[in-house]
Amino acid sequence: MGMDPLLKATLQKQRYHIVGEHGGVKTCHWTKESLLRDRQCYKGKFYGIASHSCLQMSPVVDQCNLACTYCWREPHMDSLELADQDPLDMLYESVRAQRRLLTGYGGNDKVNPVKFQEAQNPMHVAISLNGEPTLYSRLGEYIELCHKHGMTTMLVTNGTLPKAIENLDTLPTQLYVSVDAPNKQVFNKICKPKWGAAAWEKVEQTIDLLPSLDTRIVCRHTLVKGENMAKEHIPQYAAIDNRADPDFIECKGYTFVGHSRELMTIENMPRHEEILDFAGELAPMVDRRILDDSPPSRVALVGREIIPIPIPEQTMFFPDDLGIAKPIKHLPMA
Repeated sequence: MGMDPLLKATLQKQRYHIVGEHGGVKTCHWTKESLLRDRQCYKGKFYGIASHSCLQMSPVVDQCNLACTYCWREPHMDSLELADQDPLDMLYESVRAQRRLLTGYGGNDKVNPVKFQEAQNPMHVAISLNGEPTLYSRLGEYIELCHKHGMTTMLVTNGTLPKAIENLDTLPTQLYVSVDAPNKQVFNKICKPKWGAAAWEKVEQTIDLLPSLDTRIVCRHTLVKGENMAKEHIPQYAAIDNRADPDFIECKGYTFVGHSRELMTIENMPRHEEILDFAGELAPMVDRRILDDSPPSRVALVGREIIPIPIPEQTMFFPDDLGIAKPIKHLPMA
């Protein structure tokens, strides 16, 4: 069936480069900031990620099984179609797309030329962006190919497809699970499962799976003021985090941008001080402490020890003639 033409046109207008039938790449704000102003995102500060050398993509940019009220990304298709694009094609197309999206920075005097050259062959892949990536049937193969090319992978999932995570032949370098509700009632209210009443139970299955996975685990709590960060919610999050036993917990504030402005108000956006207060109460309940924080990203890192992300040994290399993606041919919006 492929991507809905109107959604595809909308994403292209927002400077997504569509990859295959369902994938997409978009240059991260912090990649631009790193190139232009030598700033880094919180993942650089916390984990050692080089922001200018990070590829932000999703193999399933157009589909998700949740309709979260606080999600600032574009709404998804109302049907699900498992993506099965060849993973090597997906990787190479994504790198070519990143090169295309970065072309304008090459002639900018403010951009460090060494950084710009390094950005042509990314070292990190953030498999997040838009959509639910575990709907990609060949995700494990894709992750393995990233690692063989010497790239770290950060997979961000909503946790509602535990079998997809359990069946990954190769795990990401760092696995993020969005735990954005302390209980089923709040989950159904703000995460809004599209199909089936058991989505929360599936998240719980994922939580109980996490301690058995041999990779770095992060539980991320997206905090929406007035919805999911009340004082009585903190012990409930702690109980979930203790079951998951993650390496890190990220307490990250909701941001009033994008599509979420149609459903939220700016009052739902917590101040950084409120995020630190939340993290400060949560930390002792999970036998951890606040390790660091990033005011620009409004996030606090909870854990026991900061350990930089390990870089995989490179055994495959991008072809010399990999080239660059063709310019985007924008579709009409209607």
